[in-house]
Amino acid sequence: EYPLHRHVSGFTSSLRTSSAEAFLPTSVDPANGLRRPHQKPAILRKISAAQQLSASEVVTHLGQTVVLASGTLSVLLHCEAVGNPKPTISWAKNGEEVKYNDRILLQPDDSLQILAPVEADVGFYACNASNALGSDTVSIAVTLAGKPLIKASRATVINTESPAVAVDIGSTVKTIQRANVTISCQVAGVPEAEVTWFKNKAKLASAHHLHDGLLLIANVSLSDQGLYSCKAANLRGEVTESSQLLVLEPPRPLPYLEDLTAVLSNAGTSTRSVLTSPSGTKMTVSPGSSALIGCAVDGHPTPNITWLYSGEPLSLRHRLLAAGRILQILNVSDAPDGEFSCLAQNEAGSLAQKTSLAIQEFQWSVDKLMACSTSCGHKGVQLPQLRCLLDGAEVNTSHCKEKPKPALQPIACNRRDCPSRWMVTSWSPCTRSCGGGIQTRRVTCQRLTAKGSSVPMSNEACAQVSKRPVVTQNCNRQPCVEWVASSWGQCNGPCIGPRLAVQHRQIFCQTKDGTSVSSDQCSALPRPLSTQNCWTDVCGVHWRVSLWTVCTATCGNYGFQSRRVDCVHIRTNKPVLEHHCSWRPRPVNWQRCNITPCENGTLLRGGEAVWHGGRKEGRAISQKYSTGPC
Repeated sequence: EYPLHRHVSGFTSSLRTSSAEAFLPTSVDPANGLRRPHQKPAILRKISAAQQLSASEVVTHLGQTVVLASGTLSVLLHCEAVGNPKPTISWAKNGEEVKYNDRILLQPDDSLQILAPVEADVGFYACNASNALGSDTVSIAVTLAGKPLIKASRATVINTESPAVAVDIGSTVKTIQRANVTISCQVAGVPEAEVTWFKNKAKLASAHHLHDGLLLIANVSLSDQGLYSCKAANLRGEVTESSQLLVLEPPRPLPYLEDLTAVLSNAGTSTRSVLTSPSGTKMTVSPGSSALIGCAVDGHPTPNITWLYSGEPLSLRHRLLAAGRILQILNVSDAPDGEFSCLAQNEAGSLAQKTSLAIQEFQWSVDKLMACSTSCGHKGVQLPQLRCLLDGAEVNTSHCKEKPKPALQPIACNRRDCPSRWMVTSWSPCTRSCGGGIQTRRVTCQRLTAKGSSVPMSNEACAQVSKRPVVTQNCNRQPCVEWVASSWGQCNGPCIGPRLAVQHRQIFCQTKDGTSVSSDQCSALPRPLSTQNCWTDVCGVHWRVSLWTVCTATCGNYGFQSRRVDCVHIRTNKPVLEHHCSWRPRPVNWQRCNITPCENGTLLRGGEAVWHGGRKEGRAISQKYSTGPC
């Protein structure tokens, strides 16, 4: 007998009570009226060959194989069971309830009869006997002479508790780790078939096999997951059935969550984070801030995660990150009280983890005093130290900026006479700016009283406390230096623009006695220029223009006048090539003039206006000049 396990899918067989004896008290034997002990059902296995009453009728008990022939007209399958209370009998074919009709009959003695069997009747027939104490099942194969037949199931079996589970080949098995899984491959066939086992299409070693077509997978682990196949082969052919084994691992807590570290680095330093745990965690947060809550769990298959707040689905503003494993609360003030929990579930079980957020207000504190400003005299005060606290711990004062600051009242401290001490004035200006000088100061012995007055004391009173400070010291001992420049060099360079030729000279740093020293020693003094623009002979040119000529007309639109433009040397006044003056704009050498309307009879001739009395001559002359190029 195999331990009980849960069936997700299977069949519900039709039930039948074999006789009226079932209605008698279950503890009374109907034959002699004696009481019998209660007993779980047990089907009687009779290992004998099928009886062939005639050429057309076959009668057999369970545990046998029936091979149908062409002349078989009837097959009768007997199922005898004992038990107290009397068991009820049901029949199934290939894992599904037998549907009775005029050809497939249930006899009064609970036998199953198949009339005129056909190829569709081939399969494994199972008789199930059950009462209140349990059940028993035995199968019988009905097959044709030919390739083998495998008893297969299409059930899905999920085992989350039992240490052992047994299924027929073809089932899908989902089980916890460390359980023992037995897969049965019941084969029928004539000739007898040979069974071979495979895992993920690779042949399994014989060490995995058990007798009678059973495969045992002991102490199941994740490495045992896969597709297990049973191949039955004889001379007439072969057939294969497979079962998928999936190993379940209930959700379990993890000590860390890598995704939370990555998300937290992107969220910034102001966002706090916490991991849930089965026993519960707690985190203190500031109002209005954001928080990340991680659900660090593992399992196989990967658990589905559901987030709850106070046992109810989330209604506050949030985001789900990292496939739901991280809950981001956008504003923790939306959840002032209550508990956050994550429920991780898979087929192997569930795990609930929780955490709570405590919103802590920032507040100012003045419970500590700063150090006294002086050790004696009349001005010593202490101010309260203003601190920003969160849950009793000091934090950055920026967190309390929205809170009104308390008034700070100074407290007098160390108001007492000071010991005698030397008082010094500032040093006088140095007597020389370089080369070594002297500066002085005044040193006196005084005592500051608690009332703020300064009382002169003898030098001996201060000498007992400390050594008398010096009254003179040397100053400006660095040598006196100056910048010295050489004569300007030759003026060099083309004349491309005004005064672009340059000339150079050397600059030295030296002492007053003429000794050259590093330029760094003169760095405090303004340094003379070592380069300047200069004027060369080539640059001494300009544009020379003559007077404008007389305008070619006294009126009209065609008058113009011109002048001569030359590039000449300033000193010699001789013309030079024009490109020497190209760095200055060239003056225009012609322009329009006398652009005014002409009166009747006014014409141009040699720059003079002439009047004509004859209409005909005047018209001809007017035509002549008005059509000319001017």
